[in-house]
Amino acid sequence: MSGALTPLAHVVTTDLAAVTRGRPVTEERLRKAQSTGLGWVPANLCLTPFNSIGENPWGSSGDLRLVPDISARHTTSATGAATPLDLVMADIVELDGSPWDGCPRTQLKKALAALKQATGLSVIATFEQEFLLLPTASDPARIADHAFSVAAFRGAGDFGPMLATCLEEAGVEPEMILPEYGNDQFEITHAPADALAAADRAVVIREVTREVARTLGRRACFAPKPVLDAVGNGVHIHFSLVDADGRPATYAADGPGKLSPAAASFCAGILRHLPALVALTASSPPSYYRLAPHNWSSSYTWLGERDREATLRICPFVTMGGGDPARQFNIEYRAADATANPYLALAGIVRAGLAGIEAKLPAPPIVTGDPTLMTQDELDAKGLRRLPETLEAALDALAADSIARSWFPERLIDSFFAVKRTELAAMDGKEKTEICAAYGERY
Repeated sequence: MSGALTPLAHVVTTDLAAVTRGRPVTEERLRKAQSTGLGWVPANLCLTPFNSIGENPWGSSGDLRLVPDISARHTTSATGAATPLDLVMADIVELDGSPWDGCPRTQLKKALAALKQATGLSVIATFEQEFLLLPTASDPARIADHAFSVAAFRGAGDFGPMLATCLEEAGVEPEMILPEYGNDQFEITHAPADALAAADRAVVIREVTREVARTLGRRACFAPKPVLDAVGNGVHIHFSLVDADGRPATYAADGPGKLSPAAASFCAGILRHLPALVALTASSPPSYYRLAPHNWSSSYTWLGERDREATLRICPFVTMGGGDPARQFNIEYRAADATANPYLALAGIVRAGLAGIEAKLPAPPIVTGDPTLMTQDELDAKGLRRLPETLEAALDALAADSIARSWFPERLIDSFFAVKRTELAAMDGKEKTEICAAYGERY
């Protein structure tokens, strides 16, 4: 091969299986696509992680356009590949340019607009993502390093510094890349951003992480339970509210758990619709092997203060050094993983929170203790319900929650059910260990 390679920009969308797909184009074609878009097919929304398409409302007909959002372009040339990794987030539109019902990114935009119109509030968010950096095939018997240790970070060679360099260059403001509790497990966080940018960053972080791992001869695995008896990988979605002037609106020094009235009702709405919501945030069969008591994940409709077993965790703030509690104060949603579309997951959280505000729900109780040791009367008094224990049960909860279903266009919900039921059919008859392995290979 002679001459330089032509760099290509990937105009991308993330589908209901949380797989990021799209069209690679030259810079010239990218400029044209800003006004005319790139070809896309409705049924692409219903691709499963196993490259099958379930029965869906779109069928084989129809055409759409991917319109790149140049303000959401993230590029890095430091991955070790021959050409830069260039990702441009896109919105899916009809041929006349109108928004398409099935675009998850558009659904997040609509949820945020609805919140702002009804309350004047906006959402600031960040995604904490866990993944495994799998060892090379030539080193399968390597002894795992200590959790959180310098040795674990340095033992991954150039991976951490390369990933940090790439993410800085791509403009996603990484805050921390650290070895986590599990063997070969890492966690990566980014700086808080407006909710749409945060979901974009979640997508970019996954793709850049996979690219850096690949160029180093390794593989990054974001599956919720790659191995049944090992630690799982979660995605923790942190959120806070700001008013129309950008001032913090989540904190109240005299509120329950220091939640402002709006934030308390927002959390109450999430807890009310949580059994349905987890279908959108923990979207695969192995997700529910992770969402179990005593896993430091979440398993009940539980608001807790600095408790990592709670589904909604009121996070700590630091006053040393003159830190402002109001600007730090945030809530962590813990019942999520990387098999969930980040736009749809965050849209569901926002819609549920808005429903709580509009219903003027009172502040939910802040629970301490172990729900598995409580009597049913105690659980009822605290408003604690067990989360769905399977994807099937979560889909049933979503189907039964008419309010949650109303947050999204009917054909999008029908497509979501089609994808998930096709996944369930593909896993039918398999042992849990086989299911974990199957998703571990695809995520």
